[in-house]
Amino acid sequence: MKTIYLAGGCFWGLEKYFSLVKGIFKTEVGYANGTIDRPSYEDLKSGLDDAAETVKIEYDDSIISLEKIIELYLRVVNPYSYNEQGGDKGVQYRTGIYFTEATEKSSIIKYLQQNIEETHHIEVKPLTKYFAAEQYHQNYLDKHPQGYCHIDMTKLRTDEMK
Repeated sequence: MKTIYLAGGCFWGLEKYFSLVKGIFKTEVGYANGTIDRPSYEDLKSGLDDAAETVKIEYDDSIISLEKIIELYLRVVNPYSYNEQGGDKGVQYRTGIYFTEATEKSSIIKYLQQNIEETHHIEVKPLTKYFAAEQYHQNYLDKHPQGYCHIDMTKLRTDEMK
């Protein structure tokens, strides 16, 4: 099992999207690479912390590659938008790929260089901090199917789904 952390605006939708993908066994929403320990959703909304709303993704790399995960990610985020995705605006809605193994950095950068323009605003950084979000945010769109999110679930092909 491997783990990667993706920030792409609303973590509710990104979590739901990746929870449907074959080879991904667990998703969790949380706050990554902020300045304070154990920030809350309110800390981000009020500007007390600059963590990114992030999805922790645990996957089996014998079923799905990191490159495929990034391909799926790029289908649903705007990599050229700065601190904004869909109707969500603010530093907590920035795009980012946060890795835990130094060897992943070159694969991530290579994939981005080959597939999008270099003017993108996706942070590619090591994960320095991660705290799970409050329980009510976990699997939010399963609990609230009409909840707002900019992520388009139809971007997943049938053969990519569980």
